[in-house]
Amino acid sequence: MARIDKASPSSYPNRRAAFLAGCRESASTPALVLGASFLGFGSLCRQSGWTLPMSLASTTTGWALPGQITLIELYGIGASAAAILLAVWLSGLRLLPMTLSLMPFLRHPGTPRWRYYLAAHFIAITAWATCMQRCPLLPSEQRLPFFFGFVAVLWSFTMVATAAGFLMVDWLPPTVGLGLLFLNPVYFMLVFSVDLAQRARVLPLVLGAVSGPLFHLLTPDWSLLLTGLVAGTAAFLLERPLARWLEARSAAREPS
Repeated sequence: MARIDKASPSSYPNRRAAFLAGCRESASTPALVLGASFLGFGSLCRQSGWTLPMSLASTTTGWALPGQITLIELYGIGASAAAILLAVWLSGLRLLPMTLSLMPFLRHPGTPRWRYYLAAHFIAITAWATCMQRCPLLPSEQRLPFFFGFVAVLWSFTMVATAAGFLMVDWLPPTVGLGLLFLNPVYFMLVFSVDLAQRARVLPLVLGAVSGPLFHLLTPDWSLLLTGLVAGTAAFLLERPLARWLEARSAAREPS
């Protein structure tokens, strides 16, 4: 897991140092875990009859495993281009709230707008989770360089891993490849566990963990969407009343 603690610097000497710090922070567990997941993705591409250029193009332009796996599966069953486009677009909608929440922290006066559009392309959950924790602590002019340093290493690892997985398919059993793909959500959970000291982060995690299996029993096809919608909305509505109740309870216990 990325080392994000009180010892992390709150500023760097200049933007270049911030960029290199982002590189260093991602060139450890984040890159290894995401690289392992894309190793499995490369293997899946080869097994699905894709070519290496197609596999690399998917990682270059998509760079989000749910959408890329959706693309492979639909392409494999002969779905129309419109259906594939719609499905991948829907899978990418989850990235919109991440972009909207992170982008204000990356803005700095005088920055060319195209850099923000480029940054938006690289916003995925690994970079989002880390930069939402680190960027608010940095001076505004160093946040975007830190972000680009972080995603540059991640993206490079995933490109190499996609090619390696594609070429190593004969040595990589299908079950191992699928297991590597599962590393990604496990890592996300570990990243979010850093913030479990904050009640606002605990509530949606707990509600999601409880409601997810229940919705899967009711409707497997819609369980993920319903879990996010219902658990997220419930957490948002319950957070403030719960906070007031806990404060009142704490005040009642204090000696008069």
